[in-house]
Amino acid sequence: MGFVKVILLCLCVVLTLFPQLVVCITRHYTFNIEYTNVTRLCHTRTILSVNGKFPGPRLVAREGDRVLVKVVNHISNNVTIHWHGVRQKTSGWSDGPAYVTQCPIQTNQTYTYNFTITGQRGTLFWHAHISWLRATLYGPIIILPKHNESYPFQKPHKEIPILFGEWFNVDPEAVINQALQTGGGPNVSDAYTINGLPGPFYNCSSKDTFKLKVKPNKTYLLRIINAALNEELFFSIANHSLTVVEADARYTKPFNTNTILITPGQTTNVLLKTKSYFPNTTFLMVARPYITGLGTFDNSTPAGILYYKQHNTSIKNLPFLKPTLPQINDTNFASNFSRKFKSLANSKFPINVPKKVDKKFFFTVGLGTSPCPKNTTCQGPTNNTKFAASVNNFSFALPPVSIMQAYYFGKSNGVYKTDFPETPLNPFNYTGTPPNNTMVNNATKLVVLKFNTSVELILQDTSILGAESHPLHLHGYDFFVVGQGFGNYDPNKDAAKFNLVDPVERNTVAVPAGGWVAVRFFADNPGVWFMHCHLEIHTSWGLRMAWLVLDGNESNQKLQPPPFDLPKC
Repeated sequence: MGFVKVILLCLCVVLTLFPQLVVCITRHYTFNIEYTNVTRLCHTRTILSVNGKFPGPRLVAREGDRVLVKVVNHISNNVTIHWHGVRQKTSGWSDGPAYVTQCPIQTNQTYTYNFTITGQRGTLFWHAHISWLRATLYGPIIILPKHNESYPFQKPHKEIPILFGEWFNVDPEAVINQALQTGGGPNVSDAYTINGLPGPFYNCSSKDTFKLKVKPNKTYLLRIINAALNEELFFSIANHSLTVVEADARYTKPFNTNTILITPGQTTNVLLKTKSYFPNTTFLMVARPYITGLGTFDNSTPAGILYYKQHNTSIKNLPFLKPTLPQINDTNFASNFSRKFKSLANSKFPINVPKKVDKKFFFTVGLGTSPCPKNTTCQGPTNNTKFAASVNNFSFALPPVSIMQAYYFGKSNGVYKTDFPETPLNPFNYTGTPPNNTMVNNATKLVVLKFNTSVELILQDTSILGAESHPLHLHGYDFFVVGQGFGNYDPNKDAAKFNLVDPVERNTVAVPAGGWVAVRFFADNPGVWFMHCHLEIHTSWGLRMAWLVLDGNESNQKLQPPPFDLPKC
C-alpha cells in the first residue's frame, strides 16, 4: 500500500509540473429509459424518464474526454437520444436523430453511444430525438475545461443548471398525433417549467417551485438551457443583472443584460453577481414566451425564487420582487439581443471563419399547406388543407430506414435523392404578399458536399401564413453567424456588412421573423447531418432537411464504420 501511495504522489507532482501530460479519460453512463409517475398542477401522469429522473440526469465530462452512454429501452416506444451540440467528429452513428443516423432503439434493446468531446467547453444538453418524446426525456451536458485550463472569466462560487421545459397534463404523443391527423395546430402545453417545476403562478403549483439559495457578494454561473418543445423564452431575475459569457458551448465576449432570450435548442451561460448584503426580500426568476407568427398566445409565467441564505429567516415571510420582461411579441428586443453575441476570438480561443466561400446556398424556411387526404376533413389554415412546413418548398419526409446506413452501405436507391435545391425553385417576395399557391412538396432530398467545403448559407423567413421566428439547428456542426436582418436578403448590400472578425459560433440560430440570417462553416465532418427547426411542431410538419458530407482523404477525415450494436429498423 505504501508503494502505491508513493507512485500516486509522484504522479500528482508530475501532473502539477507538467499539466500538458494530463490524459483524457473515458466516462461511462447508463441511461435506463423507463416509466415514472410525476405530479404537476395536481395532475399525476406516467411520463418517460431516464433513470426515474425528471428532468434527466446530468452528463458531466471534460473537453477531450470520451463518453460512452449505454441506453436501455424499457418502454413500449421506440427511442433515440441526441447529444445536442456535440460535434461528433467522424462519429455520426452516435448523433441520434431517428431514421437519419440510426434506426430507433426498440423495446428491450440497448445501444451504446460513443463519442469524444473535441474543442468544446460549456453547456449543451441531451434529449430524445423521435416524435415528441423529448418533452420529458432531456437533461444537461456539462463540459468542463481541461484540467490545465481555467475559465476566461471569474471562477464562480457555484454552478447551477437552469432548464426550461413544458409540462403536458396529457401524453404529448397524443397531442402531436391528433394534430397530424386533423391537420391543425397542436394543443398547447399546460405549463412551462424551470428545472421541471412550474412555479407559484400556476394553479396548485406553489410547492412545485425551483428555489435558488445564494450567498451575498458571490458569483454564480447559471447554465441556462431551453429544452421547451415549442417556445422561445425571455428570462430575467428581479433586481439582478446577468453577464453572458458562453453560448452553445463556445465562449463569447462578455456583455451585461437584465433579460436574455433563448430559443429551443440553445444554451447560454451567464454570471450572476449577488448583492453585497442580505436583502430583506426574495427575487423572482421569471420566464415568458416570445411569440411570432402563428404562435399561440400564452401569457403564463413559470417562475423560480432566488433568496439569500440567512439564519432564522423564513422566505415565506419575505416579500418578493418581480422583474419586468419584454412584451410577448417584442421582435426588436429579440433582434438587438442576438446581435450582442460575439465570439471571444482571442489567441487562446481562436476562431476560423471561412473568408472564401466555395458553395453558397439560399434556403427559404416557413409554413405552408398540404392537401387533405380524400374523404377526410382537415382543420388546416384553408379548406381541406393541412399545416405543413418546408425548406425551399420541400417538406422533408423521413424514410422507414436510416439514411446514413443506406448511404454507407450503398443502398440509397429509393431511400433518398441528392438533388435538394440550392435556391428556391420559384422565387417570390419572401416577406411581402405571399403567393396564391401555398402548397409544399414532400420528398427526401439531401445536399451533397465534398469534405472541407466552405459553405455560406442564407436562411430566409417567409410570410406565408405569417412571418415567424424559426430556431434552426444543424447537427454535427457549429457555424458562424456572420449577418442578420429584416426583409428580403440582398446579396449586394447585406453581404458587405458581414462580420468576419468575431461572429458568434452556434449550433442553433433563430431566423428572425420576417427576416434572414447568414451563417458560414467548413464541411469538415463526414456523415449525414440533420438540419431542422427546433420548434417541435414545425419539425413534425416537415421543416427539416439533411446534408451529406463526403469523406476526406485522410484516415481521420472518414466516417467511422458503424458499431456492432447499431439498432436495426
